[in-house]
Formats: sequence, C-alpha cells, structure tokens
Amino acid sequence: MSIYVGNLSYSVTQDDLSKVFSEYGAVTRVQLPTDRETGRARGFGFVEMESSAAEDAAIQALDGAEWMGRVMKVNKARPREEKGTRSGGGGWQKNNNSGYSRGY
Repeated sequence: MSIYVGNLSYSVTQDDLSKVFSEYGAVTRVQLPTDRETGRARGFGFVEMESSAAEDAAIQALDGAEWMGRVMKVNKARPREEKGTRSGGGGWQKNNNSGYSRGY
C-alpha cells in the first residue's frame, strides 16, 4: 500500500520525505510528481513503506503535523481513478426538425 502526503512545500525533495518517514519504519519508495510543463513539484507525493504497521504509525504521527512551514495531510493513498471520455456537455443533439444542433 502507499501513503499519500499532501500540502507539501514545493522545495521538498525525495530525500527529505524519506528521512521524515524513516523515523517510523523502512521506506521502500518515494514519488514526488512534477508538473509536465514547468517541471516544478506539485505539492504532494507518495511514500511506500516496508510494513503496514510502519505506514499506520507514520500516518498517525504525521497527519496534521507542521513541516517546512506547511501542515501536512497524510493518509492511505486511494487507487487512481480511471478517467473516462471527456464529455462535459457540448455534444450534438437531434432537434425536433430532424436536424442536429450543438447542445451546451
């Protein structure tokens, strides 16, 4: 399982995050997603630990803790939601005159 860590400082590194979480058990992986266009950190990350007991201890201790001037949000990561087709309205609809019109 993975831990979601939110509201991080944009200057946090993988090593920084690993050091903080290693106080609660062995860290096996740290991910800090970056913005595709700017390359800048996105302010959240994921930490994987060797055991679920270590994950639980880290979540309990670090959720709501202040670190690097920010209050962290720490919880079990949820599986990524599948993104369906992009449909937010604006499709073509058949009207009463047997023609089609753009619906918004």
